[in-house]
Amino acid sequence: MTGPGPGVLKAGGSRDAGPRGLRRFTQPRPPRPETCELCGALLPEEGPGHRHLVETEKRAMVCACTACSLLFDRPGTSTGRYRAVPDRYLSDPAHPLEEGAWELLQIPVGVAFFFRNAALDRLVALYPSPAGATESELDPETWQSVLGGGRLAAVLEPDVEALLLRRTQGRTTCHLVPIDICYELVGRMRLLWHGFDGGAEARAALDAFFAHVERRARVLAEEPVEARRP
Repeated sequence: MTGPGPGVLKAGGSRDAGPRGLRRFTQPRPPRPETCELCGALLPEEGPGHRHLVETEKRAMVCACTACSLLFDRPGTSTGRYRAVPDRYLSDPAHPLEEGAWELLQIPVGVAFFFRNAALDRLVALYPSPAGATESELDPETWQSVLGGGRLAAVLEPDVEALLLRRTQGRTTCHLVPIDICYELVGRMRLLWHGFDGGAEARAALDAFFAHVERRARVLAEEPVEARRP
């Protein structure tokens, strides 16, 4: 997932003269196969053999094969340069967000995700926009009052998981999700967004995305009464 940014070309090889040489620049090229950014192994486009790591210092997503990802998915590897992105989806319908939570968060659109940056030791709030992921400043007091006391926030893994919120029809939903799908959503919205409100195609993609999240999410189990006693 890393590499030259949009519009950056890599030069190399000999120069071809004439129409035959120009043809390779004007005709579509086959898609470049993705490889593990640690060992170079070929990766499927998606699925069990294609996992993601977070390079914590750069806040960058790194594609990895299963073997390499397992090196960073063990106890004791949560503070290194790379952290493996988990594959859990959680919801807590018994403890919904209070009315007015969205207004307190001051997010200008109907979707946002929040993750705790371990290096900065603070919450980072982002939301999709036509320009990509846009960061919103959020003071710790607001985080604590709106989200910090919830059960999902209590089990949130720093850097690799996020609280994904959506405001629709006067109701705010919250799911704990892998952080890579949040960036996937950002990329999808950037490609599909048209006009002021995104357009019908972007709204349909958004509905399908959250339907997928709701199907994957399991309900966070209630803590046993005995465990709550001092």
